[in-house]
Amino acid sequence: MRVAIIGAGIAGLACARRLRDAGLEATLFDKSRGIGGRLATRRAEPGDPGVAFDHGATHFTARSEGFTRLVAAWEKAGLAARWPVAGADSWVGRPTMTAPLKALADDLDVRLSRPVTALTRSRAGWTLHSEAKRLGKFDTAVIAIPAEQAAPLLSLHDFEMARAAMAVRYNPCWTAMFAFEERIEELPDFLRGAGSLVTAARDSAKPGRAPGERWVVQADWTWSEAHLASESASVARLLLAELGKVAGRELPAPSHIAAHRWLFSQPSGQDPKLLWNPAIGLGACGDWLYHGFAEYAWLSGHVLGAAIAAEAPR
Repeated sequence: MRVAIIGAGIAGLACARRLRDAGLEATLFDKSRGIGGRLATRRAEPGDPGVAFDHGATHFTARSEGFTRLVAAWEKAGLAARWPVAGADSWVGRPTMTAPLKALADDLDVRLSRPVTALTRSRAGWTLHSEAKRLGKFDTAVIAIPAEQAAPLLSLHDFEMARAAMAVRYNPCWTAMFAFEERIEELPDFLRGAGSLVTAARDSAKPGRAPGERWVVQADWTWSEAHLASESASVARLLLAELGKVAGRELPAPSHIAAHRWLFSQPSGQDPKLLWNPAIGLGACGDWLYHGFAEYAWLSGHVLGAAIAAEAPR
């Protein structure tokens, strides 16, 4: 059985890993240049490991049995570490948030910079289309991208799946990244719910990070929605001022300042469900099928991979 997975975030990777462990062939396609989705790391300068920011998820939790075992293996391999300032069961990738996902993707067939724009089905199976190119034929197709992007691909093949995707609303999030020459003594390493900021994290305080004073600041959904169309440079300056309000003083000029807009940041979520149609070999997974967060994205992909493996010819 050949399985195509659209999306190489943690849900798609978890599905592919479960399939590979069952001896099945899985190929992942992603429009981005790197894996991980919102478990992302951005470097100030390409190739410079010293100034990097976890500009997606600031941390992740490990509470479910299967994911806890996986994270324990990452910890043993030096790829993850506890970060209790964000919560008792909080973890971060080491030395970046993408490091454990690169291990999860090890020996998987991942094809980056391959946006899938259409999905068609015939008696021969599924064909993925990337603009004017065809990306091959597959027995099974898995949609592992945000719900708003998944819905159009699902709508022509399984209306119930499409309806589940269309029921989800994503909240946007503006994220700003700052590097300073001096430590901001007034601020703790992590805070949440301060003014217009949903979180602010001293990225350089995470285990395994290079020294320095680097911050990742995420605006709340209301603020992000109000500034959705703003230029990133303007947003970065505004969020620097918001961080200064929390510190109680005007902050020094950063040596690096940037902002990134996540259009599909936090899904509204729904009760956990399995979206799998064995009659046509189509499935969907992602954090939007639970209630957001990286752990639930992994769980969604892992559960779907197990369901597909159970249907595979022996």
